[in-house]
Amino acid sequence: MTALFFDPAPLLDVGAVSDVGTGRDHNEDACAAHLEATDCAIAAVADGVSSSPAGEVASATAIEVLVRAFREEPATAAAGQRLYRAMQQANIELYDRALAVPELRGMATTLTAVAVQRGELTAVHVGDSRLYLVRSGAIAQLTKDHTAAAEKVKYGLMSKERARDHPDKSVLTRSVGRELIVSRDRISQALETGDLLVLCTDGLYNVLDDDEIARLACDGDATAAAQALVATANERGTPDNVTAAVLRFTGPAAGRPAEAAGLGARLRRVLSWMR
Repeated sequence: MTALFFDPAPLLDVGAVSDVGTGRDHNEDACAAHLEATDCAIAAVADGVSSSPAGEVASATAIEVLVRAFREEPATAAAGQRLYRAMQQANIELYDRALAVPELRGMATTLTAVAVQRGELTAVHVGDSRLYLVRSGAIAQLTKDHTAAAEKVKYGLMSKERARDHPDKSVLTRSVGRELIVSRDRISQALETGDLLVLCTDGLYNVLDDDEIARLACDGDATAAAQALVATANERGTPDNVTAAVLRFTGPAAGRPAEAAGLGARLRRVLSWMR
């Protein structure tokens, strides 16, 4: 009898795309997508603050440090905890670099990142980039915008409709790198088979409505979906840089056995080949 060995099929598909857009001459956005194992992946987007120095340095540094710090954390630790600590490390290194280089003083960025491990989502978020969940064709925004306009809506001082076009929608109340310690929103949620996560900067969601984002995210694999989102935003003439990351979960819901994802069926096929 010949023994057959095979790698299990990935339960996650992840991709990210960033583009300068149609109205800027350089890109202050950055992104990353990293598949660590068949059942563990991270994705992140960042948007450097244009009103501060070196926005492109801030976003690129934040993404670089986030991914590096996540990978340096012990793999035995929960992916969500690794991500949470990695974002704090990104903030510290960004802050320290700005102190050491006068030309970078005051640089800052948004940063929204997700880790999915065995069907459990953990998101860590600072700023006004967004995370959406698309489930069975319906879309929901999971993050809150850390902007002056969003704060006014929260306290009943402004309507959501007015906030969409108000100048305060671009005034951040939190950002990575501005202070030594940053307050990070943390979101945890169990995913279901077929769920899609979409991370994007404001250059995308300011020109595409939620239903369009959901529709485009469902087309093709994760990288193709991210490309379609960015291309459509550019077709709409987005005045900003535009970035999207898409993560598709194809495994079983958290807590369900691997049989639910079809592993049992694959094993039965292998055994039939060996007879």
